Amino acid sequence: MKILVTGATGYIGKRLIPLLLNDGHTIICPVRDKKRAENYYKDQKKIHLIEADFLDAASLEKIPKNIDIAYYLIHSMSNSAKEFHVLEEKCANNFKRFAKSTSLQQVIYLSGITNDTKLSKHLLSRKNVEKTLESGDYSLTTFKAGIIVGSGSSSFEIIRDLVEKLPAMIAPKWLNTKSQPIAVRDVLSFLHRALYKKELFNASYDIFGPEILTYKQMLLQFAEVRKLKRWIFTIPVMTPKLSSYWLYFVTSTSYKLASSLVNSMGVEVIGKSSNINQILDVYPMSYKEAVQLAFKKIEQNSIISSWKDSYISSGKLKKYVHEFINVPEYGCFKDFKKRTVKNREKTINKIWAIGGETGWYYGTFLWKIRGYIDQFYGGAGLRRGRRHPNELNSGDALDFWRVIYADKEKGRLLLYAEMILPGEAWLEFKIEENQIYQTATFRPHGLAGRLYWYAVMPFHWFVFNGMINNINK
Repeated sequence: MKILVTGATGYIGKRLIPLLLNDGHTIICPVRDKKRAENYYKDQKKIHLIEADFLDAASLEKIPKNIDIAYYLIHSMSNSAKEFHVLEEKCANNFKRFAKSTSLQQVIYLSGITNDTKLSKHLLSRKNVEKTLESGDYSLTTFKAGIIVGSGSSSFEIIRDLVEKLPAMIAPKWLNTKSQPIAVRDVLSFLHRALYKKELFNASYDIFGPEILTYKQMLLQFAEVRKLKRWIFTIPVMTPKLSSYWLYFVTSTSYKLASSLVNSMGVEVIGKSSNINQILDVYPMSYKEAVQLAFKKIEQNSIISSWKDSYISSGKLKKYVHEFINVPEYGCFKDFKKRTVKNREKTINKIWAIGGETGWYYGTFLWKIRGYIDQFYGGAGLRRGRRHPNELNSGDALDFWRVIYADKEKGRLLLYAEMILPGEAWLEFKIEENQIYQTATFRPHGLAGRLYWYAVMPFHWFVFNGMINNINK
């Protein structure tokens, strides 16, 4: 079958597509940034990438019409656009109009559980998208999931940060909110097995784990899995804004995402029972089992997707990655270094391992200070780390940088700064013949940008000099 997968570069999409490929299906992936997606799906003959944006109805004309099934995985947790619910509805309407001209038979939509009487804006938007997607031209199957637990998921990483960083917590009252967490593996099983299942046509199901847990219980059970002793005290006086700041400063989330999560965490996420488990023969694992499985993936360095690689993890990058690939020359300050390469393969491997737990090879304490300053002003800081210890793809988050271009064979890595700056910054590593070139480029915005460059210039001399020397050792 020909299957359309929207959200192909997202957390769920990147994990679902390999399951569909294993079944021999042809996958059509409409993506906003084709160059970024090519890194994930290169050498896959049965994947066809189409550059299209569901906010732009005209761009959807490029998508083939002879498709059988579609997965609708377009979501937004960004709080930067106040009208995000309008944008989500527009995407759904454009999708439905496009679907009328196709041979589409079934649409499978992943939503969130919306049974509470008082829903957050994001959950209300999910509910509205489901209504918008309903059509007489195809059959809609909706799965409404609870908190998704898996390596790289936002909820998992936030709970991990809280548990591993804080021996004791004075926490907001929403930690007593109840939910039914579900493992990402079980979510994928529901989505995968629902494919052209006619008894699921025009039906909606809640999918959830076997336990009802408060967020406090989830934190404590997570601590048990990690063999850590933790104490949690909840207080009723912490406002949503204070709660957002608390999450932002302790975890690796951006403030905007923290604010969105806090608004949703006051809502109970309890599913309604149905016969969906029996129909698809999926019986979700417990919360502890989901956490243990996630850590197995982390230990094996086999995290397929991470929320940190989403653009909203920093809230800064608004354009497509490839628009930053041409480093500007005019009106820029540059710090340029070059060395003779002693061992090309080892040097490239060191470049590809930069950041995260490896660090930046010189002046680690200065990098950390810069990260804390960035975090203080609302930036990502160094908290995001990296998804894999020695793999990099275009679009990946790397501490407070974003990977713009990564090609090991050509020996070139280009990073774009997502830290708070009075300007724009690029960091490039390039190996040609027997030379390694390291170039830091800064395009200042006004007088403040120029003053910033001159203020940090002495630190740059030591840090960038030491960095290229240690990379080339």
